[in-house]
Amino acid sequence: MRVEYINPFVEASLNILREVTGVEVKRGDLYLKSSTMSIMGVAALVGLAGDVEGRVLFDMSKETALYVAGLMNMEEFQVVDEMVKATITELANMITAQAVTKLHDLGFRFDLTPPALFTGDNMEISNNLDVEALIVPMKFGPTGEDGRIEINVVIRERI
Repeated sequence: MRVEYINPFVEASLNILREVTGVEVKRGDLYLKSSTMSIMGVAALVGLAGDVEGRVLFDMSKETALYVAGLMNMEEFQVVDEMVKATITELANMITAQAVTKLHDLGFRFDLTPPALFTGDNMEISNNLDVEALIVPMKFGPTGEDGRIEINVVIRERI
């Protein structure tokens, strides 16, 4: 996976999360995960197609989804309801739109699928692209541990 594909997603995640939550956001150390992995509880999935194929997954716990949705909507949520789901989906839209705009400016051409949102316990996702997922952890909040979203990127160039 080329670093040119990853950096715009990292930058967009930092920018958008800071902007919409109003709290400090820090990027953790990047790491790789195998092609099958557990999901923390709430995940927004955006597909990529065109010059590349793959997906971006925004993975978080239910508690983090409630925290982020609360900050973005300036109200408190107790359950992952339709408003929380819509907010997390919109967050995924905002981040991927900014990242893809940067990639288009660099000459890369591909399209996005609308985000699909998954919620539940004991879920796994696997990809059939024979590419490990690059994980970019984002930690945020006053303590730096109030929320954690893993930006999970799998991209490969079409042959």
